[in-house]
Amino acid sequence: MASFLSALPGSVAQGIIWGIMAIGVYITFRVLDIADLTVDGTMGTGGAMVVLCMTNGMNVYVSMLLAFCAGCIAGLVTGFFHTKLGIPAILAGILTQLSLYSINLRILGGKANQPLQSRNYNLLFSLGSVNKSLIFGAVFVAVIIALLYWFFGTELGHGIRATGCNENMARSNGINTDRNKVIGLILSNGIVALAGACLTQYQGFADVNMGRGAIVIGLAAVIIGEVLLGKIFKNFALKLLAVVIGGVIYYVVITLVLRLGLNPNDLKLLTALVVAIFLGVPYIKGKVAQKTVKVKEGGAENA
Repeated sequence: MASFLSALPGSVAQGIIWGIMAIGVYITFRVLDIADLTVDGTMGTGGAMVVLCMTNGMNVYVSMLLAFCAGCIAGLVTGFFHTKLGIPAILAGILTQLSLYSINLRILGGKANQPLQSRNYNLLFSLGSVNKSLIFGAVFVAVIIALLYWFFGTELGHGIRATGCNENMARSNGINTDRNKVIGLILSNGIVALAGACLTQYQGFADVNMGRGAIVIGLAAVIIGEVLLGKIFKNFALKLLAVVIGGVIYYVVITLVLRLGLNPNDLKLLTALVVAIFLGVPYIKGKVAQKTVKVKEGGAENA
């Protein structure tokens, strides 16, 4: 337990970073109702870009901005495949993700990973300075949620939400649903790439495979946040905050389980089971509620 408590601040910091990534997943998965697998590639793109920029003399803020832009371009490609070429969204994301592997390798100079040590560069996130990472993580979360809350309150933002709620109805009301899908994918992947840039700084290196399975972790954070806080956090901004909290809870639980002796090789299996359980909980609760209503109705008729 002592080792777990000592590792807790680091788990929270990493959970916040993955919570930022989960906000990007939330935009496509919940707002747009699209299963976008591009994020497994854009996570690595953001990390690769921040390494490339900082090793060439750029400061950390400009580097992270360029990482965000690189993620936006990846989202634009997925949106183009889906809306202009008629490729199903999930397949369009897979195609972009596949191509990003080669692109990320090129960005990293043909190497599978590249270091980015805090002793050599002025980083915002670092394993060696967890308190600083927590502060910057909280600031990033607050700024991102505030900007998204403002954006989705605009006419364009409402149009994107309407597209996700009922695409046919939105189109019949004159909303350009294809444009809204592209904008949503751009925004989502930009945020994911930004999270990748943060994670690269925190762990001290970028790896071409660092985004593998990221969509599952993002979904875990989204589902955990919704299941545990969905009835309390009704406001859109609070829903985004719940996603970040879900990411923190996920990493705290993972840290606890690892400290209890779980084989790290089974971590992906555990993550998949956690997502499956939390996805299944609302469905099972709905089925139980339906049966309860039927039983009550049957009892009333017999009476």
